[in-house]
Amino acid sequence: MHFETEAIRTQNERTHFQEHSTPLYLTSSYVFDDAEDMRASFSEEKERNIYSRFTNPNTSEFTEKIAKMEGAEAGFAFATGMSAVFSSLAALLNSGDHIISARSVFGSTHSLFTKFFPKWNISHTYFNVDEVDKIESLIKPETKIIFAETPTNPGVDVLDLEVLGKIAKKHNLILIIDNCFATPWLQNPIKFGAHLVIHSATKLIDGQGRVLGGVTVGNADLIREIYLFSRNTGPALSPFNAWVLSKSLETLAVRLDKHCENAEKVAEFLESEANAENVKYPFLKSHPQYEIAKKQMKKGGNIVSFEIKGGIEAGRKFIDAIKLCSRSANLGDTRSIVTHPASTTHSKLSEEDRLEAGIKPGLVRVSVGLEHVDDVIADLKQALNSI
Repeated sequence: MHFETEAIRTQNERTHFQEHSTPLYLTSSYVFDDAEDMRASFSEEKERNIYSRFTNPNTSEFTEKIAKMEGAEAGFAFATGMSAVFSSLAALLNSGDHIISARSVFGSTHSLFTKFFPKWNISHTYFNVDEVDKIESLIKPETKIIFAETPTNPGVDVLDLEVLGKIAKKHNLILIIDNCFATPWLQNPIKFGAHLVIHSATKLIDGQGRVLGGVTVGNADLIREIYLFSRNTGPALSPFNAWVLSKSLETLAVRLDKHCENAEKVAEFLESEANAENVKYPFLKSHPQYEIAKKQMKKGGNIVSFEIKGGIEAGRKFIDAIKLCSRSANLGDTRSIVTHPASTTHSKLSEEDRLEAGIKPGLVRVSVGLEHVDDVIADLKQALNSI
């Protein structure tokens, strides 16, 4: 079946009430027929719900949809995108292991690599997004994982998934891709050799800024390890949030198509503005990785980045002058959002780390929403003119 049909028609079996839409299963636990049923269930001889920290009909439906959309064998859903990132890595890494990662990652992922994993003797080495050809030289005997976001947050750079997949296969490494900006509708990293794909479902998958959620899908053997780790550490997605997210997936394709249409127009506008420079949008021909984006993405997504002439103070003035768009750290909402990463989402990074990740003082990230695009452009224009 086609993506849109799977997104709508993949759902739990109907109960005896014959509901048309999957109901909420707001229960912490489940009952058993007898002692043997209970024993067989806990020993995993039976596949059934035991406790909602492990499985729940709503979380199972949501995870199954994402797995089908990504072409994955299995998956596990989490309370947030960051719990998906942490749990997936922590489940697979041992003391002494080494990660190779793109330098341009979300601020909290950077904190995992630099502040928390070193406590457990897990090390990392970064490569710049334009230095994929140097990855093989960074591989050590203890290297286990290659990790990357594409497009990256917040710089909207694009990494070549096919190249990453070939390197991972050649060296028997696990390739993990954070696919948050693209979603399963625009990009499927598993087709290019990724073993695991992670999403912050809080973003475009929800699409309306309502709930938190995360999910990891991929190779069944790896997901089994992640499941066992998560079953015991408890980062489970709530049934209510899973229900909301599963409903959101029914409209993902039509929503994202409009997001992309609006974002491309915003990017083209920004390229013509005197106070904006280094505009990045994957489907702009001026994007450094335009050809790579066209190869591995259906469309360019909803995120546009650019730099304000005048640095960090000009960036703050621009943010203060915004009237229609929201000032928020979130993205992927129906409402357009502007963020100044240097003073917000990536402010805890040192200035040196920010610059090395391509986050310059005047960088602005725009999450283009579903308002009429002329209104979004008018707001950006007046804010730029106010600098």
